[in-house]
Amino acid sequence: MNLPNKNRASLLAMLAAVAISSHYFCSEPAPGPGSDGTPAKTQLSEEEIINKGKYYVTMSGCNDCHTPKVMTPAGPELDTTRILSGHPAGSPMIPITYDATKPGNWMLAAPDLTSWVGPWGISFTANLTPDPVTGLGSWTPEVFIKTLRTGKHLGQPGGRQILPPMPWQMFAQLTDEDLTMIFTYLQTIPAIKNQVPAPVPPNEVMKKK
Repeated sequence: MNLPNKNRASLLAMLAAVAISSHYFCSEPAPGPGSDGTPAKTQLSEEEIINKGKYYVTMSGCNDCHTPKVMTPAGPELDTTRILSGHPAGSPMIPITYDATKPGNWMLAAPDLTSWVGPWGISFTANLTPDPVTGLGSWTPEVFIKTLRTGKHLGQPGGRQILPPMPWQMFAQLTDEDLTMIFTYLQTIPAIKNQVPAPVPPNEVMKKK
């Protein structure tokens, strides 16, 4: 499979490491039995791993928040030129009409759902493309997995908390193999340079009005 915008040798090395055990990434049993009489298993191909990762990303609704939108007569639609590139740098702030950080108030979302405000402050959806500076291009599968297991940026114990509405707790229930498939797919999409703003703490929210 032709992998765009990524060093192919590096990605293939990662796939080889992930699939080192025949217990991992197995498809349905092959028609004939193995040497011990059990059904033989076929290791997933590179393309199948990437397609499974794409399936997880699509079915989990990652594009709903991580892909900017274009407004059409039928409402907002995904901007296919900026898939999974996160909150667009330099875009207008959410029009905050009241203090959403106070208990009991509803959270607010920008029209394209790439930024949110609530008791946690203002959060901006991350750039998931393989851009090495502003996205996940310099990440490893291990860092990606640890991030979603711990809810901490870069998986560091003292790292910044991953803020709502990112449902990292849901992704933490996936297996390492599932998460690696997701990461592998994300490394094949077009790299988009987009520096997402840092989160705004609650005590700074009303200053952004």
